[in-house]
Amino acid sequence: MTEMIIAADEKPHFWDEASAQLMRRDRILRKLIPLHGSEALSASATPFMTLARAIIGQQVTIASAESLWQRFTDKCGRKPTPGSVLKVSGDELRAAGLSKRKTEYVLDLAVHFAEKKVRPATWASMDDEAVVADLCAIRGIGRWTAEMFLIFSLRRPDVLPLDDASLLKAISLHYFSGEPVSRFEAREVAQAWAPWRTVATWYLWRSLDVLAHQN
Repeated sequence: MTEMIIAADEKPHFWDEASAQLMRRDRILRKLIPLHGSEALSASATPFMTLARAIIGQQVTIASAESLWQRFTDKCGRKPTPGSVLKVSGDELRAAGLSKRKTEYVLDLAVHFAEKKVRPATWASMDDEAVVADLCAIRGIGRWTAEMFLIFSLRRPDVLPLDDASLLKAISLHYFSGEPVSRFEAREVAQAWAPWRTVATWYLWRSLDVLAHQN
């Protein structure tokens, strides 16, 4: 998540209002948000890159995801396109560290974009659940990946990715003294954040980065 940071003058139009409201409503966010006052959610790369990166980062640590992405871009170019990915063989992608399944998913994603089986230009005008449904029709993309796309590509303000392990970890640490939390408990905590749950999630992700640097 740390690479998804941007200067304050390029932040989403809703960011300042959302941050102010969250600080008024939530005692934890009241302490966390001022630690990142000059930062905000960035505009991400192309839809294809965002989805490819999310697929590659599935079910691995942030550090492992960064390493895999670096090796992937070494093979496919610093800003990979569907065409550049399809020029690389599955064997080469597996040699770069991708699992057999992730290799299949990334290549299938490239085919979807190259053959215009998806229409990314329409996603901006669709509601969140319609975009999720559209994306989940692509092999290898589940709800978590679709929600990462909503957050980092479309910058939707009210996404709560309950399948995200880092979010659940942050809620556990800050709201439950480190005790494990269920999706139900996380959803209960997040009720106070609507309609800015993306913003709250982002600040909680950033809080883990701060803790990691302190240890």
